[in-house]
Amino acid sequence: ILFFGFGWLFFMRQLFKDYEVRQYVVQVIFSVTFAFSCTMFELIIFEILGVLNSSSRYFHWKMNLCIILLILVFMVPFYIGYSIVSNIRLLQKQRLLFSCLLWLTFMYFFWKLGDPFPILSPKHGILSIEQLISRVGVIGVTLMALLSGFGAVSCPYTYMSYFLRNVTDTDILALERRLLQTMDMIISKKKRMAIARRSMFQKGEVHNKPFGFWGMIKSVATSPPGSENLTLVQQEVDALEELSRQLFLETADLYATKERIEYSKTFKGKYFNFLGYFFSIYCVWKIFMATINIVFDRVGKTDPVTRGIEITVNYLGIQFDVKFWSQHISFILVGIIIVTSIRGLLITLTKFFYAISSSKSSNVIVLLLAQIMGMYFVSSVLLIRMSMPLQYRTIITEVLGELQFNFYHRWFDVIFLVSALSSILFLYLAHKQAPEKRG
Repeated sequence: ILFFGFGWLFFMRQLFKDYEVRQYVVQVIFSVTFAFSCTMFELIIFEILGVLNSSSRYFHWKMNLCIILLILVFMVPFYIGYSIVSNIRLLQKQRLLFSCLLWLTFMYFFWKLGDPFPILSPKHGILSIEQLISRVGVIGVTLMALLSGFGAVSCPYTYMSYFLRNVTDTDILALERRLLQTMDMIISKKKRMAIARRSMFQKGEVHNKPFGFWGMIKSVATSPPGSENLTLVQQEVDALEELSRQLFLETADLYATKERIEYSKTFKGKYFNFLGYFFSIYCVWKIFMATINIVFDRVGKTDPVTRGIEITVNYLGIQFDVKFWSQHISFILVGIIIVTSIRGLLITLTKFFYAISSSKSSNVIVLLLAQIMGMYFVSSVLLIRMSMPLQYRTIITEVLGELQFNFYHRWFDVIFLVSALSSILFLYLAHKQAPEKRG
């Protein structure tokens, strides 16, 4: 209930705070998807802490997964199709029929998604949890890897002062001067056009225009002696207005860069700069490990916490209760992963929604975001399982069924590597072109 209430508030205060037109069905679907997604993470914490009986946790896992799959595979896709058809006037009378056709189309491609991947299991029925969650997992893991690869690269690029351009007040004043000159030229040319139109009107040339297609071509191509060629002047004005827009954006970018430079000199800025170096090392290590895992077809059997503690204890040669401390450290690590995953995804969804939504498409986009969110969180459970000690994976493995867990980790490494390298190339080209534009 608390998770549902938080999803409801997030919908009202963040996503739809600038929109008056809301559909309560969309709001309920989004909040329910968020609630059951977060409940899966809550059950992971319960596994580590040993809250509730084992049979009770197993029941809640089964119920939660069945409901979230019902929402992601049946309810949300159908209502997305229904909302799209409802916005088309020609199809409104038969919108239920066309909504069913769209949902069947989605189910066909959703099911065919399993063909190129080693996720099919002939032991299970068509609508079993294993068959559905395996396909949801492919989509969700792909989204997670894309976001993780971009985030691992963009985070140090955003925080580190090393990547900041050296912007001075002279640079900003020079660009503002160019912008003002451009605006003066636009005003001057528009004034000339207004004077020319006025003189033409006074001479009666507006009323004596030649009619017909050839007359129109002649009036555009030629101008009376001693008057302005309005077509050419208008083209010059359009070009100058486009230039002014570019100069304005560059000026705003310089101001933002200057603010970031001043912020980097503060204590908080230095702290984030240090975090940037830390994430840079993490990004390099993650890319290296992903490459090693792909080349040698390797997937870790032990969770990172237990493995790290075992290596440290063996190296130092000290007496240490690995099992006891791995439980507590795993709880903290998994908690951090869960909180950062939820926070990062909600921030990303909000930015994405503001970028592409409108008053007509907002409800459809929210449903798409709910679909992405649910698949993302289901896939997080598949991958977080590896971060847990073996004794806490039992119920999760039983509930999820005979899935190819190793495949999902390898697939995550492949997509993460492609996303990270593409982001590095993109940011390198953007950083390289920035001084050239300024020059």
